[in-house]
Amino acid sequence: MHGANSSSLTPTHFILSGIPGLEAAHVWISLPFCFMYVIAVTGNCGLMYIISHEEALHRPMYYFLALLSLIDISGCTSFVPNTLCIFWLRLKEIDFNACLVQMFFIHMLTGMESGVLMLMALDRYVAICYPLRYATILTNTTIARAGLATFTRSVLLMMPFTFLIKRLPYCRGNLVQHTYCDHMSLAKLSCGNIKINAVYGLIAALLIGGFDMFCISLSYTMIVRAVINLASADARHKAFSTCTSHISAIVITYVPAFFNFFTHRFGGRSIPHHVHILIANLYLLLPPTLNPIVYGVKTKQIREGVIKLFTREKDAFRVR
Repeated sequence: MHGANSSSLTPTHFILSGIPGLEAAHVWISLPFCFMYVIAVTGNCGLMYIISHEEALHRPMYYFLALLSLIDISGCTSFVPNTLCIFWLRLKEIDFNACLVQMFFIHMLTGMESGVLMLMALDRYVAICYPLRYATILTNTTIARAGLATFTRSVLLMMPFTFLIKRLPYCRGNLVQHTYCDHMSLAKLSCGNIKINAVYGLIAALLIGGFDMFCISLSYTMIVRAVINLASADARHKAFSTCTSHISAIVITYVPAFFNFFTHRFGGRSIPHHVHILIANLYLLLPPTLNPIVYGVKTKQIREGVIKLFTREKDAFRVR
């Protein structure tokens, strides 16, 4: 086997194919990828800067948003630069251990994103259902512990993927039909028993995505009940308006993720492989690109923070 140690059947490296069947269009496909990546990094860095510098945004909701932005930047940076190298320079080779590291970070950060969206739903629940106790319930210590718990959960649940991949014998070559190192794409190159990989992948998805969606649904059920009981229509509108950005972020994140999950497992051969790969890339790249836009457009405090920032920069330029 090319690039393999014959005694252990473990390859020294993998070859990432890019998007199979669309090799001729790689350069054109790279343009929206690059554009989205620049928007994602710029937008999320801008959000973190504004949240850190504006006193009015030093609240739990925005701390969680800053954490989400950090995860989004890390998530798309874990695979987009490498994907662009495949598209532009045809640098398709990736070291075996580097591939496992990339796989771990992609899955771990995806799990963290889901966890932070769940924490943001709980934040909205406390803000709307217990407004007078909001500051005492969501203290800085509580927020730090919640963030640490989300990180720990993702690391502990995603770490076994690296061992499950490393134990497998690879006798079907080392060509990965993908733009990045994905758990099941690597497992399918093995001639060993990958049933445990598939089962554990499903368990991890349920423990993270399933649990988080349950908590989010429960939080919004309570929120809707509390808002309906508010006396004035204006109060109801104001309460719901504080949730629109978060609901948009949930839709942007979970719809492509679940679509990718179900088409990958139940789509079979009815969906072309290159469509699977495109969806797998979009579900990782779309949320980081759109989240800062959604929060910038729909959140009044962030809009005001952006205006203040540009006003200060303009005044400083005039002074010079």
